[in-house]
Amino acid sequence: MILCLDVGNSQVYGGCFEGEKLLFTFRKKGTHRLSSDELGIFLTNILEQKGLELSQISAVGFCSVVPQVIHSLKNAIRKYLNIEPLSIGPGMKTGLQIKYKNPLEVGADRIANAIGARSLFPDENCILVDLGTATTFCLVSKEGHYLGGAIAPGPRISMEVLEEKTAMLPSVEIIKPSEALGLSTVSSIQSGIYYSQLGLIRELSERFKSEYFAGEARVIGTGGFSSLFKSENVFDEILPDLVLKGLLSFLRKNI
Repeated sequence: MILCLDVGNSQVYGGCFEGEKLLFTFRKKGTHRLSSDELGIFLTNILEQKGLELSQISAVGFCSVVPQVIHSLKNAIRKYLNIEPLSIGPGMKTGLQIKYKNPLEVGADRIANAIGARSLFPDENCILVDLGTATTFCLVSKEGHYLGGAIAPGPRISMEVLEEKTAMLPSVEIIKPSEALGLSTVSSIQSGIYYSQLGLIRELSERFKSEYFAGEARVIGTGGFSSLFKSENVFDEILPDLVLKGLLSFLRKNI
């Protein structure tokens, strides 16, 4: 069995594969100050709760955009699972040609998503929209070129900034509002956050399609907030586990 982990700015997101089948996923909020023992005990407990022996895990792959937790995570996996983990980074095989001016600037999670899209749709141009802490767009051509993309504040960041930088605006639940017109402070914030993200997705997806793919591209939604927009017809696919599938493909290229 293979364990895959995406360590983001706000949470650890992981899953366990048997062959191509994703058996289960899990999340742990908070990443920046986790020690190797905290991470190791967490992973051990998750696997035991799922009825797995630690010895059943044969490989671990991860990606992370949080430099300060990478060392702790590697040590946790070595100590508790007795495995040398592989992480997306320089010198590793990805199957992509990175066209960024500086390829080292591309986040490991964005590369993992691109690898996942290539493994699932190898003959198609893809626009990947990851709605997490940030909302990111990545363009991957059918030739396997990672062309670049865009980065914007995600729904949660938008809500937190409103709460922190204004005196009277509260924190709200991020949901699809029943109507665009807000009739209270809470519903007004919810409308603003939801429809600003929806407009962002539509505008950039259409621009990227016309400017880079002659109008032909599969738009894929992923990340924790992608399902919010499932009724809006902005995505051809919603694949919440794309990053994990990308990590699985990455591991198989490098083991």
